[in-house]
Amino acid sequence: MFNFMFPFLDEAAAGADAAAGSGETGGLGFLNPIIMIAIFGLLMYFMLYRPQKKQEKAVNEMRSGLKVGDEISTNGGILGKIIQIKDDCLVIETGNDRTKLKIAKWSVRAVERREEEDDEDDDEE
Repeated sequence: MFNFMFPFLDEAAAGADAAAGSGETGGLGFLNPIIMIAIFGLLMYFMLYRPQKKQEKAVNEMRSGLKVGDEISTNGGILGKIIQIKDDCLVIETGNDRTKLKIAKWSVRAVERREEEDDEDDDEE
């Protein structure tokens, strides 16, 4: 099945078949399932676990890099500007009427615009 990737498995299987046909037991026949399980485990690691950890790391860096003046969006869809940062909480200002909301830091989904970018745009004009 995996001849093109693992030619040695084909040789081991052929040896096991020959041993089974002649009545002999042993050889490397018991390694085939172990090797396949190991390959499956590596595939699961590289396709599921590793990308998830990268994404979590990026989100944690984004949340730890929040500053006063950043415009954010929350998991609930609220858009606002950060006016105060405490340990695990943020106070944001939303809308034209300047409503203040206290939210948890973990609820920040994305930074829409950073304060530094606004300063750079003003300098260019």
